[in-house]
Amino acid sequence: MRVFENTCTFDYSWANVSVANWRKYCAWNTQSTHVIAVDTLARSVDPSTGILRSERLITCKQNAPRWLMRLTGAEVSYVREVSEVDPRTKTVVLRSVNLTGSNIMSVQETVVYTPHPDHPDSKTVFTQDASITAYGAFSRICNAVEEWSVERFGQNAQKGRQGFEAVLEMSSKAFREMKEGHKEEA
Repeated sequence: MRVFENTCTFDYSWANVSVANWRKYCAWNTQSTHVIAVDTLARSVDPSTGILRSERLITCKQNAPRWLMRLTGAEVSYVREVSEVDPRTKTVVLRSVNLTGSNIMSVQETVVYTPHPDHPDSKTVFTQDASITAYGAFSRICNAVEEWSVERFGQNAQKGRQGFEAVLEMSSKAFREMKEGHKEEA
């Protein structure tokens, strides 16, 4: 098993980030062209805690080496994402796991968005970790696959941040324009 960890700060409030999270695979994100579809399977709010829980199926075009696509037998992959948004503690937690090729390799990712401790009204801390485990009879091959996967995960995390920054910018711009439009109407 190999672990990937990443932390960064977004210069946007937790409210902006948590709303933009639902748009992270939209057309504004030019880095997520591999995402074909995002389907909501379930969504509910716990009346006692106010926590919004969503389960989504994310469909992606495989962007993997041919040898890995031959092993999985798929050009399209599926990821299950379960998220919880807690408005009281201002926390968004996303947990995802690959469904395609899970008998060959398991990727379990957790992402957490929380207000920045020093700038809670204007910045958000993003924490990401992923556990990657390759299965097989030959440990050297499994180790090589895991190492390659962690390296690839890091590259994709950089692209993901760039794309999410674009979504945050467009989302914030749209929100500002909407607020300004309401002021003019008043």
